[in-house]
Amino acid sequence: MIKLLRLDYRLIHGQVAMSWSRHIGADCILIANDAVAKDEMHRSMLLLSKPQGMKVVIKSLEDSIASIKSGVTDKYNLFIIVNNIRDIERLTDALPELKRVNLGGLPANENTKALSKAINVTPDDVEVLKRLLAKNVRLEIQQVPTETMIEVDEKLLDK
Repeated sequence: MIKLLRLDYRLIHGQVAMSWSRHIGADCILIANDAVAKDEMHRSMLLLSKPQGMKVVIKSLEDSIASIKSGVTDKYNLFIIVNNIRDIERLTDALPELKRVNLGGLPANENTKALSKAINVTPDDVEVLKRLLAKNVRLEIQQVPTETMIEVDEKLLDK
């Protein structure tokens, strides 16, 4: 059962590994990321960050989708983490049951605007988020479970 789909450019770190996985009752974290799936050093670093007793799987986006569709992940309380907005769209297109996304962290740079203190988006990101909203995907900004959740809507994206 998919418990949560989260966007966080850092993938696994303290607040994800501990706060979110406990809060949602996850017993398996799936990192769906093409680059990390191919990078043995990055994979090893992420696996060091996992909570004790937590299963962590790192797969490409295509392999992640195939695993979920096959039912092999059904035995887990699955916490899916991606690090970019385009991958959220790819997942929600392939897995229409994904109707809720937690936006946890995207860094600022010269091409971004802030939606919150932790979510910074490019104009392309805004277009993808609008397409997700049009497909009735609920977008929530919340870094940690104890923080007040901000629901993303067109008004926030157009600010």
